[in-house]
Amino acid sequence: MTDWFEEAFAGAPLMAILRGMGVERSVALSTTAWDLGIDSVEVPLQTPDDERALREVARLADERGKIVGAGTIVSARQIEIAQAAGARYLVSPGLDPDLVRAARARDIPILPGVATPSEVQQALGLGLTWLKAFPAQWLGTGWFQHIRGPFPQVRFVATGGLDAANVRDFLAVGVRVAAVGSALEDPAQLEQLAAVLAG
Repeated sequence: MTDWFEEAFAGAPLMAILRGMGVERSVALSTTAWDLGIDSVEVPLQTPDDERALREVARLADERGKIVGAGTIVSARQIEIAQAAGARYLVSPGLDPDLVRAARARDIPILPGVATPSEVQQALGLGLTWLKAFPAQWLGTGWFQHIRGPFPQVRFVATGGLDAANVRDFLAVGVRVAAVGSALEDPAQLEQLAAVLAG
């Protein structure tokens, strides 16, 4: 599973999160993200409308050779729904060992959320090296600088409060992937995000 994320996120240091945007808006923003050069899109799965959005975005992603994940996975029941809708990976806001095991049993990669050294250490004990740091804006860039000392092998996806104004700051301290959402609807930010992707 570790190698799966390494390959999935190899192409771009950004991903998109489309929370509660409905089918049409999710399709429009995922298309914007893909056109920009962002390979991975996450659709949080909390309502029946989210499930419909995930299904449609996943269908379009398949056509373009992109990947879509299901986010806000907090129960094992959601895993089956996410897979049926076409999700290729799961994202969880926190670290739940039972959920990690349930995802493994269904052979789907999971990116659990962490915010403390204890959670990072527990995740490593579960055999995970790709983790979601959430909420990244609240944690701050300093957190990543400190956490790299004892845990140099961990690869972080930073989510929560990131946009074109601060993604470079997080990438500069070793974050492997930074997630953006509403920034994709702001033409001014799209230019800045394109510059980040261009390196």
